[in-house]
Amino acid sequence: MTNFTRRAVSIIKRIPRGKVMFYGQIARLSGSPRGARQVVRILHSMSEKYDLPWHRVINAKGEIAFTSEDSANEQKEKLLVEGIIIDSHNRIDLEKYLYHPEIDHTWMEGE
Repeated sequence: MTNFTRRAVSIIKRIPRGKVMFYGQIARLSGSPRGARQVVRILHSMSEKYDLPWHRVINAKGEIAFTSEDSANEQKEKLLVEGIIIDSHNRIDLEKYLYHPEIDHTWMEGE
């Protein structure tokens, strides 16, 4: 596993219930500011193996990014259960729900 992948997995695992992060934010904090698509691939291939809270990751506009209606509805339901309000335009208020982790790179070294 690359350092980027290990950091991204670690960050995703730490997104608390009732909060969200966006792909680019995770990529930047993991050391690759342009790695948002890589975060998508990590979520797609590793969510089950590492029990990642994939539903807490959205796009930078505050929207669910799935094109599949079933997947989008599943994500929406999981977020609603956690108390996250999704408006009539299917957007999440990032001012209210965006998680801003304080990253101390030493805590990621042991992951």
